Amino acid sequence: MTVKVRRVVTGHDAEGRAIVAIDDMPTNVVSRRPGHSSLVIWNNATTPGDNQEEGDQGRRDVGACGEIEMGLDDGVSVHLKAGDVIVQRGTIHDWTNNGTEPCVIAFVMTAAKPVETKAGALGAHG
Repeated sequence: MTVKVRRVVTGHDAEGRAIVAIDDMPTNVVSRRPGHSSLVIWNNATTPGDNQEEGDQGRRDVGACGEIEMGLDDGVSVHLKAGDVIVQRGTIHDWTNNGTEPCVIAFVMTAAKPVETKAGALGAHG
């Protein structure tokens, strides 16, 4: 399955007003193994990002990306690499970067009801 996502990127015109700089279906999809596809939506050359950079930064070569381990209560550790996606559903977890490169992760958080257990309600946000 190929990733298909509409990407809308805002920017500024010469007077500093907000504009839509890019509105497209990205074509820079890569496949690293059977059943896998990923793409770079956007990438900043520096941290913090420079909102005055010109051009489509989603097409920049990101080179080697930092990797990270997610540890769970039961001792399981999951190794995540660039392009991987995890749905973390309010469970207690930690993040460990065992590498030498920084790891950048995008998180999307949504509200959820607390999990009911014999001991009572657990937090909805883990």
